[in-house]
Amino acid sequence: MQAVTKDSIVSLKEITKQTVRTITDLQVHDCQKNYVASNAVSIAQAYFEKRAWFRAIYADDTPVGFVMLYIDDDQADYNVWRLMVDEKYQRMGFGKQGLLLAIAHVNNNTNAKRLTISYVPGVHSAVNLYQSVGFEATGEIAEGEIVMEYLFD
Repeated sequence: MQAVTKDSIVSLKEITKQTVRTITDLQVHDCQKNYVASNAVSIAQAYFEKRAWFRAIYADDTPVGFVMLYIDDDQADYNVWRLMVDEKYQRMGFGKQGLLLAIAHVNNNTNAKRLTISYVPGVHSAVNLYQSVGFEATGEIAEGEIVMEYLFD
């Protein structure tokens, strides 16, 4: 397996029985644990929610993160339910690239007019990442989290 660098190719891949343990072993920094659920919890939730769409974020052949969407084909609004990048691979652009790939998936495969994401306010929140790809605050707060939206043309 080659070393992961900022130039690694980022992709989203399905999680299989062969890769699930590796994906559930990915962890954020301790200071970020109050901002996002573990991948094990997210995957368990996904298996009980038919509208969940989830993938591992890979840099070349190395799993570096996780993204999960809530997709409801009856609505034109979709949600980024979870996004995380392992502590070893943060600040390399993989979260941004993974989020852009998830946005492209929604844009290319759904009737979405809007994609929402929310974050727990705090010094270690991902608000700057979300703004960098085009999410804007809605003024809404849901379950203590600040809601942002990405509008599709």
